[in-house]
Amino acid sequence: MTRCNVCVMALTAVLLLVFAPVSRSNDLKGREFQGASRIPSQFSEEEHVAMKEALKGAIQIPTVSFSHEESNTTALVEFGEYIREVFPTVFKTNFIQHEVVGNYSHLFTVQGSEPSLQPYMLLAHFDVVPAPEEGWEVPPFSGLERDGFIHGRGTLDNKNSVMAILQALELLLTRNYKPRRSFFIALGHDEEVEATHPKPISRAPTGGGRYFNCTINCTLQNIGVMEKEPNREINDGVLFPGVPLCGQITVLSGSQFLHCENERGWVPPALAFQYSVKQNCLRISVSEKGAIDLMLQVNTTSGHSSAPPKETSIGILSAAVSRLEQTPMPNMFGSGLLKTALQQMASEFPFPLNIVLSNLWLFQPLVSRILEKNEMTNAMVRTTTALTMFNAGVKVNVIPPVAKATVNIRIHPTQTVTEVLELIKNIVADDRVQFHVLKAFDPLPISPTDDQALGYQLLRQTIQSVFPEVNIVTPGTCIGNTDSRHYTNLTTGIYLFNPVYLQPQAFKSFHGVNEKISVQAYQTQVKFIFELIQNSDTDRKPIPHLHEL
Repeated sequence: MTRCNVCVMALTAVLLLVFAPVSRSNDLKGREFQGASRIPSQFSEEEHVAMKEALKGAIQIPTVSFSHEESNTTALVEFGEYIREVFPTVFKTNFIQHEVVGNYSHLFTVQGSEPSLQPYMLLAHFDVVPAPEEGWEVPPFSGLERDGFIHGRGTLDNKNSVMAILQALELLLTRNYKPRRSFFIALGHDEEVEATHPKPISRAPTGGGRYFNCTINCTLQNIGVMEKEPNREINDGVLFPGVPLCGQITVLSGSQFLHCENERGWVPPALAFQYSVKQNCLRISVSEKGAIDLMLQVNTTSGHSSAPPKETSIGILSAAVSRLEQTPMPNMFGSGLLKTALQQMASEFPFPLNIVLSNLWLFQPLVSRILEKNEMTNAMVRTTTALTMFNAGVKVNVIPPVAKATVNIRIHPTQTVTEVLELIKNIVADDRVQFHVLKAFDPLPISPTDDQALGYQLLRQTIQSVFPEVNIVTPGTCIGNTDSRHYTNLTTGIYLFNPVYLQPQAFKSFHGVNEKISVQAYQTQVKFIFELIQNSDTDRKPIPHLHEL
């Protein structure tokens, strides 16, 4: 069995969000995090069994978010009781404060021995999307173990991250671990909620964990965390002023998986199809696409189908969305993070691809065309549009007066909501089509990756200690959306990373059927967080790695 098969991945959950450091005194030491009190990440067979059994139990609790108004609140309460039972040391340790936020979410404050060190946060969510049983190999909330995998809704998105964070902390505490650097664990119950907002183009983050994470923002006021800049959020007609805070926090979020195209780690799919690299390469997301939920509407006169007009509302709207599908947004490869990553990886490819990638000034058009032929890399190089809902008609012999279609748009980091809306209007080019913005927010700013970037360096160093086969770490863009965006007012650096290898076909199980994670992958995830928490205690400058990017 290949490494990719045994290390499957974990979305939205240990969302490792990291806020930029305030001073150089908070830098990491380097690849080897030395210290007399360092605890080795070696676990007994009994502990390994307890890890997977704890995750199985969590999967069996159907913490489903159906909509902004409807969640399985009974299950949410049960989950809170469950983690108290499974991780007793976390809840009884005197330097850890636990509080329930927003009725169902959980915030843990772990007090370090050196308050001068910039704190950080581990962010994850335990609510899941609905899972109809049709098409599943096993019942979606069974938590069954089969052929080395734990099956069920939430194994990748994102209870695995929630449980791995608490499991790692529990194991550290039972080994008498006492942190130097304070940190927070924020476990949300509403990340999968996507609220609809009638206000035109609200730039404030909406849906996707907004209630829980904005409440956490307010809670952080009490521990001296500083707001990066004033924030005014308009949502459903209510004004939420920015919270005046002081100090800055580092947040780590685990929603971005290790995309494994072959045994050598992350390689753009369109290139991995024909080529394999010499060394393992992994990616840390340092930005995230923006999004627009856009409803297109056509109003016409109703009538009897026996005497139809030349064009109906459905026909007009169908033509409009067809133009959208047939006219892709501009390819932004030349100005995006993917170009930088490929240039950094060039030497790891065999001839002649290494020459091509080393000379993108000449071969950029060729590489750009190759990348847009694969769905995954196409999403990395441009803003995407996906028609997700179409509503019209009530009776077979009635011409519908109204037709509506909803398009989900994911915005490339080099573009904005305003720019993309203008492009869409020019593509549709029909005044009969009305545009209603249900939700919109710009992409996350690109977070720093230099030696002083605490989050990036902490993740990079932990990758190199847990995955010694990895030789290249590159920055990238998360093509999905996570609840990390709710912290942009508190930090200049947000990093998304989930320490689980993911095969391309596993992406279809996210919000789909047959979601599963390998037992070995989950145990590696626990090990990664176990190491990450300890690595964060250093305050010394990192030693550059030979292949540091």
